[in-house]
Amino acid sequence: MTITEMRNKRAALWNTMEGFLNTHRNDMGVLSAEDDATYTKMERDLDAMTNEIKRMERRDAIEAELNKPVNTPITETPDKGAGLKPEKVGRASDAYKEDFDRHLRGRALLHNVLSEGVDADGGFLVPEDFERDIVSALDEENVIRSLAKVITTQHERKIPIATGHSTAQWTAENAAYTESNPSFGQKQIDAFKLTDLCRVSVELLQDSAFDIEDYLMKEFARAFGIAEEEAFCVGTGTNQPTGIFTAKGGTVGVTAASATGITVDEVINLVYALKSPYRRNAKFLMHDATVSLLRKLKDSNGVYLWQPSVQAGEPDRLLGYEIYTSPYIPTAAAGALTVAFGDFKNYWIGDRAGRTVQRLNELYATNGQIGYVATERVDGKVILPEGIQLLKMKAGT
Repeated sequence: MTITEMRNKRAALWNTMEGFLNTHRNDMGVLSAEDDATYTKMERDLDAMTNEIKRMERRDAIEAELNKPVNTPITETPDKGAGLKPEKVGRASDAYKEDFDRHLRGRALLHNVLSEGVDADGGFLVPEDFERDIVSALDEENVIRSLAKVITTQHERKIPIATGHSTAQWTAENAAYTESNPSFGQKQIDAFKLTDLCRVSVELLQDSAFDIEDYLMKEFARAFGIAEEEAFCVGTGTNQPTGIFTAKGGTVGVTAASATGITVDEVINLVYALKSPYRRNAKFLMHDATVSLLRKLKDSNGVYLWQPSVQAGEPDRLLGYEIYTSPYIPTAAAGALTVAFGDFKNYWIGDRAGRTVQRLNELYATNGQIGYVATERVDGKVILPEGIQLLKMKAGT
């Protein structure tokens, strides 16, 4: 079954579920125990289809990547680094990539062109292709990266923010002008250190068929993606990025009347708590458990707020706006910031240029293993809080 067929099947099931609710509610507007069990089974089937669609999309993405043509192998004996021109030894060069692979395997370098990172702990900057692959994989593992504004910095970035605007005044002929002074603030993008250490057996490294570079890229990307997304959602801002769903993140636009439930009116109010210019590129962001709460809500015309996607690669929608989910967003609980709606380009992620990988030869020698430490520096924070509105659950029960 293709993804399109699966999506059409899911859409058909959803229409069946809508009709089932409309025809099986009793005079009190609720389902009988038997009908509730039937509807619950349909919900489980819908969730299973959704998970299968996501799995098929990931499989197709992996297959497309594997079908890409590989680089032409090097057949000539490489020259020494001293004989290479400066423009031939950058991080994108074949010489750099070859030396980096030999560094990972603990072999003597052929070109001596690797660049050391600025990290006091040592380590070599990864080749540009390696870094681009990591960043691409981070986008796949990290939904916030795909929505936010990502910049590359060489040092701390100070961002001026207009906190107040000038005001025009109607002025009579020959009257004095009324002075208006706009005010400004400042946000700073720092660089917090994120590291990952993994071990590989010496025997595996000696196997030339084992693609150590590809393995490390995927392993580090997965680990960094998980750590980053959690921080981008709920990070404290102390030695890590500041999360969207925190007191220093977006603006609380709506407070729910319940500690565990969300109403149609509250979702609509959240949409209109966001100023019109931001709504042009606005999206919903929440936990999957919150989606399951909102999926049954209808507007005053009996139309479901949640609309399943019927096109491959397109997200589901709520009130016509795209929905994205992350497992690190708080669920609907007392006092929790549980739904964000806004233009997430107002969340800035600052990557400090140059990720590094360091080989640890001695630390795990007694275990017959080699350690690898990957390091990146990154920060993230909401630059314009008014551009991301949050729904907060009622405090207490």
